[in-house]
Amino acid sequence: MPLTKRPEQKITTSSPKKVVQKPEGDIKKEQLDYLKEHEQKVIDLVKAQNSKVESVQIDWDQTQWSDGGLTTPEYYMNVYGRINNIEESGWGVDIPINEDNTLNLDEMYIGSDIDIEGRILE
Repeated sequence: MPLTKRPEQKITTSSPKKVVQKPEGDIKKEQLDYLKEHEQKVIDLVKAQNSKVESVQIDWDQTQWSDGGLTTPEYYMNVYGRINNIEESGWGVDIPINEDNTLNLDEMYIGSDIDIEGRILE
């Protein structure tokens, strides 16, 4: 007798393998390590914003992770730094985090304008 399936039936399968989620701290460390390996992409993005940017310094200690909030629930890694070795300068780059916890370097963008002593670099 052939088996038939009624349209409302759902077929599910189970796997003996368990999906193990890494601790958040381990995920963030992996993301930070990955970004450090690809820091030139961040440097190039910041330099491309203004011809007056001769050098870019990344302040790894200021790196943050955040979500976009209520209207944009995506998750981001926020990276900050200085330009031209000027202590009173700053910039911020936002890097989207994919659902699989990888960084989407192709979609990163300037999240905070480049400034020197609080004034936007023109």
